[in-house]
Amino acid sequence: MRLLLVAFAMLLLNAGWAAGTPPAPQGRVFKGQVLEVKDVDAYSYLRLRTQDGEIWAAVTKAPVRKGAEVTIENAMVMNNFRSPSLNRTFDRIVFGSLGGADSAAAPAAGDAKIAKAQGPEARTVAEVIGRKAELKDKAVAVRGKVVKFTANVMGKNWVHLRDGSGSAQDRSNDILVTTKDPAQLGNVVVARGVVRTDIDLGSGYSYPVLIDDARLQK
Repeated sequence: MRLLLVAFAMLLLNAGWAAGTPPAPQGRVFKGQVLEVKDVDAYSYLRLRTQDGEIWAAVTKAPVRKGAEVTIENAMVMNNFRSPSLNRTFDRIVFGSLGGADSAAAPAAGDAKIAKAQGPEARTVAEVIGRKAELKDKAVAVRGKVVKFTANVMGKNWVHLRDGSGSAQDRSNDILVTTKDPAQLGNVVVARGVVRTDIDLGSGYSYPVLIDDARLQK
């Protein structure tokens, strides 16, 4: 996770954001109601009402609506953060990825079935997860809805796809995809990449299976 956070910090600097004091302990989750939204370039600033009071958060730009209940995952807190884009300094702000949201971002695929990709490499999300040992290091094509998108971390974009297959109980309904291509929440795409298994980034960031270095096609 340390490498992930370093990459994220570099992303903030590259985006022209100036930080104040070093970040506090990371990896937290914040939940709250959106009171205000400010969109700039590729990011959304959200003022949230949480159980511990109000706080600002910054996430990859998403169609978040006022009044929505959102979750900020993999969060790190920064103090005295200067945002040139908004021309203001935040006493305290949270940086992270937008997790589950009620009326905040594109709805997850849920039980809605999405047509399987075509061709001999076509697989459903549940098939990739359930047959990971067999599919290890093999090319696959998965069509699914983008339910989560994190940009430019460790040189890649991180996309979660769902196609209505699998189950939330055993986490076989959601597949992580790494790609250089952009994606929009709610869009249905075909991810063509290679199955990787037992990926460990350290500090608890491990993935039993993911689709790596994928190209995204509509």
